[in-house]
Amino acid sequence: MSEVRLKGMTWSHPRGYDPMVACSALWKEKTGVSIEWEKRSLQDFESFPVEELARAYDLIVIDHPHVGQITGEKCLAPLDVPGREAERDALAKGSIGKSYPSYNWRGRQWAFPIDAATQVQAWRPDLIEAAPTIWTEVLELAQQGRVLLPLRPPHSLMCFYTLAADLGRPCAVDGAGDLVDSETGAAAFEMLREIAALVDPACLGMDPIAVFEKMAESTSGIACSPLIYGYVPYAVAGFRPRRLAFADMPVAGGNGPVGSALGGTGIAVSAFSAAREAAIDFAYWIASGDVQRGPYAAAGGQPGHAAAWEDEAVNAATNDFYRDTRATLEGAWVRPRHDGYMAFQQQASDRINEGLAEGHEARGVIADINRLFRESFAPATAG
Repeated sequence: MSEVRLKGMTWSHPRGYDPMVACSALWKEKTGVSIEWEKRSLQDFESFPVEELARAYDLIVIDHPHVGQITGEKCLAPLDVPGREAERDALAKGSIGKSYPSYNWRGRQWAFPIDAATQVQAWRPDLIEAAPTIWTEVLELAQQGRVLLPLRPPHSLMCFYTLAADLGRPCAVDGAGDLVDSETGAAAFEMLREIAALVDPACLGMDPIAVFEKMAESTSGIACSPLIYGYVPYAVAGFRPRRLAFADMPVAGGNGPVGSALGGTGIAVSAFSAAREAAIDFAYWIASGDVQRGPYAAAGGQPGHAAAWEDEAVNAATNDFYRDTRATLEGAWVRPRHDGYMAFQQQASDRINEGLAEGHEARGVIADINRLFRESFAPATAG
């Protein structure tokens, strides 16, 4: 019997690549199946034709907003295969917030979560005594020049989503009408405008990694980033000159840390794979609780299973990264996922940044975003 060789594509950050390589080495020892992993930037992944990826790779790491587009192009194999219901039940029960159902689209399960993330808060415990718990405390720090906020697209839109939901009126996820009512939208945009005016203008071009790198410098005076996708490596001692701590997002509304825009990634299998069963076997294994809390976390991954988030050793190694942000993950909000959403995400982010940079009136910005949202359903409707 010839050796089964699979190819996988993931994103080019140690958190995305290293655990896939480490776990695949164990999988080869266990099954004889080898997996070669390649990586590309998140931006490149989003712009690269999905069908080409699916034809080139057996396993693909995706994020949930892609699911409508990718399945619309018939590029993925559903993972809810007969006979493995007990395994899927265990994965669903181990979901961090809505991570597992975020990959369920039109009644089928297209990926399993392997990485759970949402907008939480990063802070420097050597600079402030505690992380801010309410938005007004963040503004006070920002007035002192001690806050950075990643606003490079799509993160400006993610902040907008989070603020709208935390105010109690989450954005829409289907095509029944507008993305957000004008009052809530304007309130969230004005909150963004207020903090954007207080932080370094360079934030409009900064993603989370850029903010973390700045915060972790030995001479940095930045004490807080209030809405930022958690990256566990920065919580590990020795990763950078200064160790960051993570906490639940500061609240703007009265419902606690709810409504953060869910991120993370899932493992999917190409519909074109010549070794589909072998690829599906690996997906079930790497998403399972024991692997997620063991070799996946040990290799620098940010697990997507509750077994890891609750594990004492995993938390001890990361300064309680998981325990201290869990409530925000559990209350996180799932973005739209329809075919047409990804283009909207870029366009809406750009419109927000234009409005922030040029001082546009809030209701005009929201009207444009709502129009773009309605238009994002047009290709699917026409098709």
